[in-house]
Amino acid sequence: MANRRGILLSIGLVLLLVGVTAACIVWAVRSPVQVQMFLIRLVVVSLIIFLGIIFLRYFTLLWFAYLHHAEKDVTAGEPWDEMPPVSVIVPAFNEEDVIEQAIESLLELDYPQYEVIVIDDGSTDRTEERARRWEGRAGEVEIRVLTKRNGGKAAALNAGIAQAQHPIVLCMDADSWMEPQTLRAAIPHFKDPTVGAVAGNVKVENRNGWLTRLQALEYIEGLNMPRRAQGFIGAVNIVPGPVGIFRREALEEVGGYDTDTFAEDADLTVKLVTEGWKVLYEDAAITWTAAPETAMDLIQQRYRWTRGLLQALRKRKGALLRPFPDFPLWLSLVQMAFESVLWPILNVYAHLFFAVVALSLGAGELLLYWWALLTMLDLVIALITVAMEEEELGLVPYALVYRFFFILFLDVTKTFAAVEEALNLGMEWGKLRRVAYQPAASEGGR
Repeated sequence: MANRRGILLSIGLVLLLVGVTAACIVWAVRSPVQVQMFLIRLVVVSLIIFLGIIFLRYFTLLWFAYLHHAEKDVTAGEPWDEMPPVSVIVPAFNEEDVIEQAIESLLELDYPQYEVIVIDDGSTDRTEERARRWEGRAGEVEIRVLTKRNGGKAAALNAGIAQAQHPIVLCMDADSWMEPQTLRAAIPHFKDPTVGAVAGNVKVENRNGWLTRLQALEYIEGLNMPRRAQGFIGAVNIVPGPVGIFRREALEEVGGYDTDTFAEDADLTVKLVTEGWKVLYEDAAITWTAAPETAMDLIQQRYRWTRGLLQALRKRKGALLRPFPDFPLWLSLVQMAFESVLWPILNVYAHLFFAVVALSLGAGELLLYWWALLTMLDLVIALITVAMEEEELGLVPYALVYRFFFILFLDVTKTFAAVEEALNLGMEWGKLRRVAYQPAASEGGR
């Protein structure tokens, strides 16, 4: 009952903001002509400022992403004779439909020595049974299956790390599958002893509808482009759950995963960067994952992501106020805060404000110019990022509806999640329904 009251309170706060905006607009419409003309000029100036922020944000990210891409081309192919053995950890809770696909993909990895540890986190379905079909040795690869009482993904990962035998640890979600070159592409980054982790490249596998294809574009443009940019300065702020490669020494130094957030991957990454470890990005370390196929599943996922990011930031709020001496850390945290809280709220409010004011004051052509400019920007960014990843060109046309429908929908979700986190409302972890997909993408399905 308390949780329901809290949710109603968060909805009420958002509706209050909308009501205040609407009341101001009604007042403006009934004002003298001179006041209306002043307000139109104010709206135009605000629109230009908002567009300036958008362009600055996108081109800054794009420039650093390009530098990362160019730097990789220059340094590609540097040999490293030492290829240390790797422990691959796969936490799983009720993943009976996909766990075997994940294990099978791991057996196809092109790497000389590694082990696979599956942690069954108290599943109530046949996850453990199906995983144990693969237990033992498969060629040079040892597969172990461990089971524990349900304690959440972070606890399962920590249990796997405790059992790992090798100096490099790869953590992978059970609903994902990995391309064979992933380890060979990522491990050479650990030649640098200051590198604590490498974030891989997550792609959407189930591109079987408009919602999942929009998410495929979002992963390329909205997630991987910022990750490339952050990788250029060695301060990636989120090593994604489906493919994260870590130096075991670094994990032990920071105490592994914490269990007090909904985004254990972001929390761990920020801990690593805070302790001075570099966190890089490798676009050739590719893992394919299943994206939510319904709007409600997507809302549930993004609620959890947003609240988890805010929890991780709250734990380190002091670092947000100290740009020096660790400027890359500060920049990474500010970017995380901006993307997860400030930008979604600003984006939602700006859309509402500009649309209502422009229509009320008879300046509807501003909306057309606004839509055209932002859509052209999205098309250009989509084309560049899709080209950098050698991805499917058929995703680019989705940029026509990317911002004004999909991203706005996500930002509304993030806004409500931010309000609920500020009110410290309870929330369950949630569980998406998983479906196995055939791993054909690496063979031309991309």
